[in-house]
Amino acid sequence: MASNDDIAHGKAVLEQEIKGLQALVSAMDEHFAHAVEVLAGIKGRVIVSGMGKSGHVARKIAATMASTGTPAHFVHPGEASHGDLGMITEDDAVLALSNSGETAELSDVISYCKRFSIPLIGVVRRAGSMLVEAADVALVLPDTAEASITGAPTTSTTMMMALGDALAVALTQRRGFTKDDFSRYHPGGKLGKGFIRVSNLMHAEGELPLVKESDKMQDVLLTITAKKFGCAGVVDSSGNLAGVITDGDLRRHMKPDLLSESAAGVMTKNPVSVRSSLLAAEALAIMNERSITSIFVVDEKKPVGILHIHDCLRAGVA
Repeated sequence: MASNDDIAHGKAVLEQEIKGLQALVSAMDEHFAHAVEVLAGIKGRVIVSGMGKSGHVARKIAATMASTGTPAHFVHPGEASHGDLGMITEDDAVLALSNSGETAELSDVISYCKRFSIPLIGVVRRAGSMLVEAADVALVLPDTAEASITGAPTTSTTMMMALGDALAVALTQRRGFTKDDFSRYHPGGKLGKGFIRVSNLMHAEGELPLVKESDKMQDVLLTITAKKFGCAGVVDSSGNLAGVITDGDLRRHMKPDLLSESAAGVMTKNPVSVRSSLLAAEALAIMNERSITSIFVVDEKKPVGILHIHDCLRAGVA
């Protein structure tokens, strides 16, 4: 059974970390804008480095930047002294994280940056530290108490993480990074699947079950059977989608002379359709709402594709 003391302690931690984030918002100034300017202007990658808890945060920041359009890589400061400095080029910038600003393992990284004029941005808690003195841009975290009575990094690492997110998103805006770009970097992820467009999944050209308004129903049935979508789109003399014929239309018009009727006489006019640029998830929602399994894709009134509900499900769109 949960203890009320445990709940109170948990809330106290979150409240203290919220205070840290609020202080970080208030402290954000032109140094942050300068850091974004520096990172946006490099030709290479953002090299993120840190030791201990700061190192774990640095890995996450590098991953976030890399997935949102800013090439980034984590370099362990301890390994940097044993050859990994060669992973940092003069086209890169270094984002170094340190709670104290005196992390000994970062000293070789800092010296390397100074030697080769590599931009160095420090994220640090102590304003008068070695890292602040050496950095081209210093982002000093507010002096807010840790959430742990032992002083273990809690509030400080939360602020570091949030500041890394702020840098990554600001760079995303600078670069004009779009949802389509994000999807390319996340083809196997749930987020990426949410950005798949109808154009990525639809069947086009020779696969389209299309007939003319004047076609007889005997020919329409052959097209429906051959294309295997359970329907046919009906186009007018201009090639625009004028209607659709489904199993329901066939049942409603079932009579002895059905095969001799024209497609225009059987079709449902002004059928629901989607644009090729629409998110596949939105198209799936329309199909679910209308209880249909296929939907025509229309751009500028002309059918350019057809999407089946199974196409969405196979692609992981839900």
